[in-house]
Amino acid sequence: MFDTQLLHDAAELLELCRRAKLMIATAESCTGGLIAGCLTEIAGSSDVVERGYVTYSNDAKHEMLGVPKMAINIHGAVSREVAVAMAEGALKRSMADLTIAVTGVAGPGGGTKDKPVGLVHFASAGRGRPTIDHHEIFPGDRAAVRDATVQTALSMLRSMVRNEHRS
Repeated sequence: MFDTQLLHDAAELLELCRRAKLMIATAESCTGGLIAGCLTEIAGSSDVVERGYVTYSNDAKHEMLGVPKMAINIHGAVSREVAVAMAEGALKRSMADLTIAVTGVAGPGGGTKDKPVGLVHFASAGRGRPTIDHHEIFPGDRAAVRDATVQTALSMLRSMVRNEHRS
C-alpha cells in the first residue's frame, strides 16, 4: 500500500519520537487518514501514535477539532487558518505531544484559480512550542498529490522532533 521510502520515513519518525518520548496525533482532510495509516503500518507504532482524526467534511473539522465555522466560511476549508486550527484542535483534544494537520485539493476536480488542484496546507502544533505551517502545490494526479502530502507531513514531523530534541 505504501512505498518503501514512505515506510522508511515513517519508521524513522517513530524511532525519533520513541527516543524523545513524544506521542503524535494526526488531523487529516485531503489524505483521508493516509498519514496515520502509514505510521500504523509499522509494527509497534502504538507507543507513538496516540490517535488520528479524519475530518473530511467542514462539519467534522468543526465538531471533532473545534475549527471555528467562521474560519471555514471566511478562508475556506483549504487554508492556512483552517490547517492551523486543525493542528491546534487535535493537540487540545488529544493526549499527544505533537500534531500534524493537512487540508488540500487532491483533485482531479475541486480546484479554482486561487486554490488549484495540488494545493495542500500543512500545520504542526506541539505542547510548549509555536505552531508552524506552510503550503505546497504538488503536481500530478490525485494519488501523487496524496502521496506527496504524506511524505511532506512525515518530513515536517521529523524536523519538529529533531528540533525538540536539540532544545
